[in-house]
Amino acid sequence: MAECYTMLKQDKDAIAILDGIPSRQRTPKINMMLANLYKKAGQERPSVTSYKEVLRQCPLALDAILGLLSLSVKGAEVASMTMNVIQTVPNLDWLSVWIKAYAFVHVGDNSRAINTICSLEKKSLLRDNVDLLGSLADLYFRAGDNKNSVLKFEQAQMLDPYLIKGMDVYGYLLAREGRLEDVENLGCRLFNISDQHAEPWVVSGCHSFYSKRYSRALYLGAKAIQLNSNSVQALLLKGAALRNMGRVQEAIIHFREAIRLAPCRLDCYEGLIECYLASNSIREAMVMANNVYKTLGANAQTLTLLATVCLEDPVTQEKAKTLLDKALTQRPDYIKAVVKKAELLSREQKYEDGIALLRNALANQSDCVLHRILGDFLVAVNEYQEAMDQYSIALSLDPNDQKSLEGMQKMEKEESPTDATQEEDVDDMEGSGEEGDLEGSDSEAAQWADQEQWFGMQ
Repeated sequence: MAECYTMLKQDKDAIAILDGIPSRQRTPKINMMLANLYKKAGQERPSVTSYKEVLRQCPLALDAILGLLSLSVKGAEVASMTMNVIQTVPNLDWLSVWIKAYAFVHVGDNSRAINTICSLEKKSLLRDNVDLLGSLADLYFRAGDNKNSVLKFEQAQMLDPYLIKGMDVYGYLLAREGRLEDVENLGCRLFNISDQHAEPWVVSGCHSFYSKRYSRALYLGAKAIQLNSNSVQALLLKGAALRNMGRVQEAIIHFREAIRLAPCRLDCYEGLIECYLASNSIREAMVMANNVYKTLGANAQTLTLLATVCLEDPVTQEKAKTLLDKALTQRPDYIKAVVKKAELLSREQKYEDGIALLRNALANQSDCVLHRILGDFLVAVNEYQEAMDQYSIALSLDPNDQKSLEGMQKMEKEESPTDATQEEDVDDMEGSGEEGDLEGSDSEAAQWADQEQWFGMQ
């Protein structure tokens, strides 16, 4: 009966009927279900009690261990509840390290969590473990290392072609990189596995969002939330769509709910702060950014987020510069910090410094936004041919990047008028070739827009 109530999304009735069972008669399955329902309802204390009861009867119930860690129970306390069985059962020496790793995950210590899980992954018993790879991919994503995150998701997907968990984040990362065809293929594959999970709908929504079809992204995000109200990625998708449609106050509600569900995920705070900035609520944005800086610690991501808000106020420009320098000292390859530092240098018209910064950042990675900004800086110092090259590279990475297309057109307008007539004719011919390319990309975008069937709906 409780399972039926849960399927009908009547969680209060499910809790009530399970609560009617005397505590001594509750099996681990009943306690586990109660713990999950209490957690979903925000009732942390009875949830912790139920999870502990599960572990008392089944010390190797990994889901109960994760449940306790997610409710801020200390890793040492959870480990002590499994100590006896670790000592008596052979080949369980990895479990204490596993608990330690996920304790780091749930307190937001991404770097130590990554190192601990990497050490686990090297053990023969857990090598190529899909759950560990998925966790590692998610941690790299939280740490802002999108390249390694994508690699780990791909590895997990190859090992388990029916994997759904985490694929919403994977789809989002692919969409951000402009790999919309890969997002389409991923969406089709996930819908073929199951349309009763949030992940396929989120992936579809990411495709729509990055195709600038915000109303469709909004609908798909809402459908994902209907299937799983605890889907953080669905809340972020719907919030971003609402924000881009100008419905900022509604977007704020969704980002706040995402923060409640995932207080250690920086992208939830970034979405909320973007909403505050969009509505010119700089004071609220500054308060939130400072809180994130204090609670999640002074790392490259939190420093950059705080600097982003400081850049909006002329009074705090110098503070923004200091924060960005600190962020880039910690992580010279952190793209968001590089982008914001370049924005600051552009305001100060220090184009040579900006070019040096961007070249250094692009030495070990290739990113559409960095190539495009480098193109903008090269135009400012009259390096038109190299600017064209940078815009071309940016478009090869993301054919839908409108700003790179606009950069090419702006570059043609700003080209020196003192060139020889013959050179101008050649440039005109080259320009017409570029326009041909643009028309091609427009028609390709139109084809994307027309394909309504790929996400499994009429």
